[in-house]
Amino acid sequence: MLLFTPGPTPVPQNVRNAMSEETMHHRTPEFEAIFLKTREHLFKLFNTDEVVMLSSSGTGAMEAAVINLCHNTLLNVNSGKFGERFGKIALANGLKNVQITNEWNTPVTVQEVIMAVQNNPNIDAIAVQISESAGGLRHPVEEIAKAIKEINPNIMIIADGITAVGVEKIDVTNIDCLIAGSQKALMLPPGLAILGLSNQAITKLGSGKGYYFNLATEIKSQRKNTTAWTAATTLIIGLLEVLETIEKDGGIEKLYAKTDIRAKSVQNALEAIGLHVYPKTPAKSMTTIDDEDASKIRKMLKNEFSVNVAGGQDHLDGKIFRINQMGLIPDYEIAWVVNAVEIVLSKLGRRAYDGTANRVFNETLFGK
Repeated sequence: MLLFTPGPTPVPQNVRNAMSEETMHHRTPEFEAIFLKTREHLFKLFNTDEVVMLSSSGTGAMEAAVINLCHNTLLNVNSGKFGERFGKIALANGLKNVQITNEWNTPVTVQEVIMAVQNNPNIDAIAVQISESAGGLRHPVEEIAKAIKEINPNIMIIADGITAVGVEKIDVTNIDCLIAGSQKALMLPPGLAILGLSNQAITKLGSGKGYYFNLATEIKSQRKNTTAWTAATTLIIGLLEVLETIEKDGGIEKLYAKTDIRAKSVQNALEAIGLHVYPKTPAKSMTTIDDEDASKIRKMLKNEFSVNVAGGQDHLDGKIFRINQMGLIPDYEIAWVVNAVEIVLSKLGRRAYDGTANRVFNETLFGK
């Protein structure tokens, strides 16, 4: 079965091999050496002043960011399931919440955020997805961060990069917290989250908030190449293997370029066979198609072509399907996916199969 859901993504064989070695105790010099190497790679990837690894899903990192960096009112952008989650985290922790809500295919505008900040002087942190994976949407996070910092540099900018880190270069100049998760472009099983922090964020969190998710406590430990609580040893070993593999394969810039052209190739191929891309500003991490036959297409792809793609949630359940574009994906595998989609459309009586999807995919990927 080809796994083409936008998380979890396939784990490369060499990474699985690295994680299959004997279990290592986390309070040893051997693991501290691995932790140090992994941190060094993460500083290059995130380009932030500090990085913190947490044994949790991405939602844990979202909660850690909110409770440590928002002390009064959180402004969150809800253009999908995960943007909505930021607001729920704030309220669950006794914080105030202001929310900008749009349809899941519609990015927030810089002006909307500016107006919300001007109308709510108690807002001290803003949380927004770079790539909102509920609908495959890309928000203009860097532009928002720059505009808000010009109005009030003390407002913390929390950027959920769970389906963006490792996908594209992110300008972190005005971002205070950048979040990543292991099971997306980092090509690992779920269970490890990473936060990149600015020096301004470190100053604001002070002695930190919470217990397990106290970032000040973690920073103190991780600067000594250990963790405050039990480390996700196997996943960190795997992460080091992933980051070293990316470096050996030409570096992160090459991966960004490959992901970019892959995203264009898939989108062009599917549009060429009459399908419609759902978000107004598509993320590079996935191609999201809205279609009345979405459920049938997903089922046929899985049962007849061994291709597993993701569907939609809530009001988009049965109305969209999402194809992953993150990670080190062999060209022939994703070519198989777009070709399979075209064959499925033929089987549904939508169009005669003529190889258009594969031709357009290859023309875009390799050049005419």
